[in-house]
Amino acid sequence: MEPCGADDEESAAVLRMVGRVIKTCRERKGYTQAELGTAIGYSEEQVSSVERGRRAPSATFLEAADRVLDAGGLLVGLTRDVEQARYPKKVRDLAKLEGEAVELCAYANSVVHGLLQTPEYARALYGMRRPPFAEDEVERLVAARLARQEIFDRQPAPVFSFVQEEATLRRPLGGRMVMREQLERLLEIGRRRNVEIQVMPMDREDHAGLAGSLQLLRLKKGDTVGHNEVQLTSRLISHPKEVQIHEIRYGIIRAQALAPRESLAFIERVLGET
Repeated sequence: MEPCGADDEESAAVLRMVGRVIKTCRERKGYTQAELGTAIGYSEEQVSSVERGRRAPSATFLEAADRVLDAGGLLVGLTRDVEQARYPKKVRDLAKLEGEAVELCAYANSVVHGLLQTPEYARALYGMRRPPFAEDEVERLVAARLARQEIFDRQPAPVFSFVQEEATLRRPLGGRMVMREQLERLLEIGRRRNVEIQVMPMDREDHAGLAGSLQLLRLKKGDTVGHNEVQLTSRLISHPKEVQIHEIRYGIIRAQALAPRESLAFIERVLGET
């Protein structure tokens, strides 16, 4: 189990709710915190911390408590809520927007876009951050990133457009095998009917994306919002004029990049060289 470490009230409120439900089930069964802890393999202090919303219970904790307290699946059913509460607020906010999107467009210039990353590639990225993350924080961030990728299986499926700089395909982050798996993942995703992946070659003399990476999300209700993330800043862009500038730039970037079919052939060649 992990300390709550909630970076916002929403996350803390979820963990407090989960703690109250566990406490209610425990008291209904007539267990003390110490007795429940002994029955499920945790200390009294850990049970107390969970019930007070100070710690996020693991899936193992919830499964064991559900069984011992005869909760009939009630506690197991809270697993996803707890997992989402563990994720950083900026990740949850972005995931909510992505969940409302009918189209997602993204240009990535330094690393493979988060929605396209394999677990090992994501783990390598978080593992090389400075100052370094603790190991449990790395795993928490990787889990959050992978959870966002569930958008690919949503129905009705959104439309995706990604433009990747050639350098992101050749920089061997995590090592040769990690990069090979990442390139194979790009080919797999890029062959889906609702996904287009384009490559921006390094030999282009004119480039509209030199100001940095960008992302656009066209939402169900008709609005378009932008999102930028750089260094310690994650910024949502909703002002119409700023969104318009991003749309203009992304349109030009797509035109300057290789076409989707050419791009997949390009990725295959890089994979053969890796």
